[in-house]
Amino acid sequence: MSDVVAEFGAWLTDFLPDDYYTGYREYRWDLGLRRDYQRACFEAGWLQPTWPREHGGRSLGLRDAMEIRLEAAMRSAPKLPNIAGPNVAAPAIRQFGTPEQIERLLVPLLRGDEWWALGMSEPEAGSDFAGLRTRAERDGDVFRVNGHKIWTTQAHLSRWCTLYARTDPQAPKHRGISCLILDLQSPGVRIEPIRMASVSDETFCEVFLDDVEVPVANLLGPCNGGWDVALASLHHERQMIWIMNWVEIQRGLQFTLAQKAPDLVELGSLLADAEALRATGYRALHNELENRPSPEADILKLLGSVTLQRVWELSAAAAGPASSTDPDLLFERQDALAATIYGGTSEIQRNIIAERLLGLPKG
Repeated sequence: MSDVVAEFGAWLTDFLPDDYYTGYREYRWDLGLRRDYQRACFEAGWLQPTWPREHGGRSLGLRDAMEIRLEAAMRSAPKLPNIAGPNVAAPAIRQFGTPEQIERLLVPLLRGDEWWALGMSEPEAGSDFAGLRTRAERDGDVFRVNGHKIWTTQAHLSRWCTLYARTDPQAPKHRGISCLILDLQSPGVRIEPIRMASVSDETFCEVFLDDVEVPVANLLGPCNGGWDVALASLHHERQMIWIMNWVEIQRGLQFTLAQKAPDLVELGSLLADAEALRATGYRALHNELENRPSPEADILKLLGSVTLQRVWELSAAAAGPASSTDPDLLFERQDALAATIYGGTSEIQRNIIAERLLGLPKG
């Protein structure tokens, strides 16, 4: 363990309540603790370790940053209350934002004072992001936006949204999209939470946009350059997802090993896949450090999400009839079902691997 990871570990120990692990079932839902954790991470420089101090970091290298994230995940550190903000919106603002946008928006986002949603998916353009139909038409100093977004996590609790809309309907579909910073309190915005089938603190929402005015000054990145903004944002998210999946896989494996009669063949396969996921994550990091193409990055999301689902299904099978009455196990199984959808569906990931890595023709 490096000195900086040991320092983070000691800081985390000091931050957490003394009974955190014995009371984890309750603490995992404690919004006040999670808000305090995000703010404390920002102030101590652990929120975005590679960034400078004024943006919640310590200017560390990618390797140390990944080790810190792994340490936090393995020790079940409090979950950030608005993950999309620091892990997706913030990198986009920092990379593509104007000085005025960065000055106004970045620190309140990172401290957790203002929450953010991601306006990407639509009823007929979920995994097919480039097929979105929401339109933004320039009218002097504003864009007039009309459309419908869905699966917009925590939109009902958020102040801002990175909204992707079609600004040039004549351009190829990947090239006519722009990213707008939308104030969700704007006239013409209607947000409807979607009823969830399981207990969750990340409520999905529908967002309806009826002639909403967004200032041209709120354009994030170049006009018609939203595709590149989205790719950069999701690259950061994918790094977060594989670490989160790997740690959840480890927890599921520990639970399964504690049962009396797990399927040993499936258990062995899952243990091997868990190690393959971790090794692939480190290989992708090494490629990034060497500034080389990293095909492994496209595999991480698919391998991690599928393995996570298999682990908790095996856990349920090993637990037998108790799996239907154990609320924690029921939550883990239901939560794992979303893994093959969020951050890019497994079907789309398989297409990407087939076409870009294996060179297979489009189906």
